[in-house]
Amino acid sequence: MKGIPLPERTEDFTADPVELFFDLAYVLAFSQLVGLLVDSPSWSGAGKVALLFALLWLPWQELTWSANAVSGNSRSVRLIFLVATATSVPMAASTSTALGAGGPVFAVTLGIIMLLGFVTQMLSFDRETEMHASVARWVTLNVVALVVLLAGAFISGDGRIIVWLASAAIVVGAMIDAGRGGWLVRSGHFAERHALIVIIALGEVIVVIGLPVVVALDAGEGLPGRTVAALLASGAFAGLLWWGYFDRPGPALEDRSKTIEEDRARGNFARDAYTWAHMPIVAGIIASAAALEKITLHPSDHVETPFRLMLLGGLALGVFGIAVASWRAFRVLPRERIAFAVVVAAVIQVVGGSAAGIVLVVTVGVLMASTFALESRHIER
Repeated sequence: MKGIPLPERTEDFTADPVELFFDLAYVLAFSQLVGLLVDSPSWSGAGKVALLFALLWLPWQELTWSANAVSGNSRSVRLIFLVATATSVPMAASTSTALGAGGPVFAVTLGIIMLLGFVTQMLSFDRETEMHASVARWVTLNVVALVVLLAGAFISGDGRIIVWLASAAIVVGAMIDAGRGGWLVRSGHFAERHALIVIIALGEVIVVIGLPVVVALDAGEGLPGRTVAALLASGAFAGLLWWGYFDRPGPALEDRSKTIEEDRARGNFARDAYTWAHMPIVAGIIASAAALEKITLHPSDHVETPFRLMLLGGLALGVFGIAVASWRAFRVLPRERIAFAVVVAAVIQVVGGSAAGIVLVVTVGVLMASTFALESRHIER
């Protein structure tokens, strides 16, 4: 390979199938995070899951930025992505044990994927360009972060958490520093990649709400009416999450990005509205999935406080992420959604003592009323 071909600067393109192939490992990784939340419904457990999610977010973002800069359908780039995909399987599989015995596997495979992204980016631009200088600074700081991450993998207990937090902090510093340089951002591709990771997270919701069907049928119990009702409500909940992103915010952010002409400004916008703002959106879907798994498996039981908080926290994270992206793009806050989140919190608190299925049905009813009867009508006026 003499180098990776760079498309014309004005050329946009859709995500290559190999990029979606890489994303499939994140179905397994997100499933591991949901399992950790269900098994450890505590503030400590939530904090550990948040750290692992932040670390998983790094290689996905790195390959998104690097693929955005090069032609994804070239054989060289596809080969890099296939190697990254193979490496992502043990990374995803070791997610649940990353803070224990699986730490070295998790850190090494994550680091390999990051390095593959760095190589792709470094080969993308001529040395004389500002973008090559931006990538060089970005890579240098991230290599330091990877060294810290790998060192932490061989430390046990809370020491590993502290060192990995330091590694994540270095990457955040690198992201802030990157705002000083120019970056190539193809708006259509960037928007599509983030839409795909939202779909991947929503796919995890579908997986967990299907568990009651498998459990009931394996036990020869059939499907009780309460389980069917909980499944329908969970499906409606997932559909509302989809609508909340794809009906307006997703297309609007892509359109806004296309109006930004200066390289540095567009790069900063992509970092803020996508890399940062989409992180709580996806994390919120994962938290909601953990709550839905508990509710749909036991629709007649009382919803324990940690899982009520996961349901509410997932919605709140989604609203927060969309609010950040909307403010960054348009200097507009989704006031209706913020108000609805407060109403949902109150409703969950009031009906929290009821059966899990009832809590979910009431929550979905409030969300449907707010989404279709109020917000949609208001924004169309």
